[in-house]
Amino acid sequence: METITFESEAPAQYAKKLSRPRVGFLGLGWIGRNRMEAIEKSDLVEVTALSDLAPGVARDAALKLPNAEVVDSFETLLEMDLDGIVIATPSALHAEQTERALKNGMAVFCQKPLGRNAEESARVIELARRKNRLLGVDLSYRYVSCLRDLHHLCGSGELGDIFAVDLMFHNAYGPDKPWFYDRNFSGGGCVIDLGIHLVDIALWNLGFPKVTSVTSRLFAEGKPIFSRSDKVEDYAVATLNLETGATVRLACSWKLPAGCDAIISGSFFGTRGGAAFHNLDGSFYDFTAEHFRGTKRETLNCFREQWGGRAAVHWAEKLAQDGSFDSEIEHLTEVAQALDGIYENA
Repeated sequence: METITFESEAPAQYAKKLSRPRVGFLGLGWIGRNRMEAIEKSDLVEVTALSDLAPGVARDAALKLPNAEVVDSFETLLEMDLDGIVIATPSALHAEQTERALKNGMAVFCQKPLGRNAEESARVIELARRKNRLLGVDLSYRYVSCLRDLHHLCGSGELGDIFAVDLMFHNAYGPDKPWFYDRNFSGGGCVIDLGIHLVDIALWNLGFPKVTSVTSRLFAEGKPIFSRSDKVEDYAVATLNLETGATVRLACSWKLPAGCDAIISGSFFGTRGGAAFHNLDGSFYDFTAEHFRGTKRETLNCFREQWGGRAAVHWAEKLAQDGSFDSEIEHLTEVAQALDGIYENA
């Protein structure tokens, strides 16, 4: 029998690399490529195949990945022997593409939103459960260190009963791709793009209580629009009342003259204390958080970090373990239902 020798690695390390899950990437714009680089750097999976509607984009992404194959379509990815796929395409395609990948036995990490409404999202999640395949969605703000500290604080009981939450996400630029402004492709405007993070942060920190009622107002170019409008909103305010008695107020926007690149913040007030987070100097990436006790405050966490790909790496870790269904994703249906309420009650 031929003897195999390992020159640069120990046999166990070599065997581990051979057994890494094979992952493909569909959509390699800025977000898709960022998540690809984070996952590749983690060394948890083998980046096997890349595809984008613009072939030059995929070839460019593959320059630093000589072992990754550039393929011409999603259909080709589905025919490959892949364990998982990362999807970063226009929102209207997410649910269908995720379903097709799950039916082919692949785990999926998808950009938000998973679906354009709660019905689409719930259908995909149920399929993942039935197929027992891992499904992840890129709700990346959960992985900012100071927001994780705040999450721990909210869950510890130290704030008492949390009864009021205020959140905002104002992006002074707005999306640069036309499909974002077509409701058929996007599912909505700033609410489904930015408000999804705010609703998720609120419900995640409060333990996902049931939303009992929603009121909202939507605007496009400074004028009110209503639920059946063909226009997508660029400014929104909403109030969510929860079964616990707590109230969540949120506001989000595109292209608001905010005086900086972005305003991103949240406050949680309880019967024994409060806590808040906010971005620093208009940054989309740098945050701090504080714990309030009466008129006193304590900084929880404040340092610059690269957190954008952490949700993707977390998915890759689970895929490397066994790739089975994680019931945590079921909470996304509750987030999607709250977004539906914002649109339906405008």
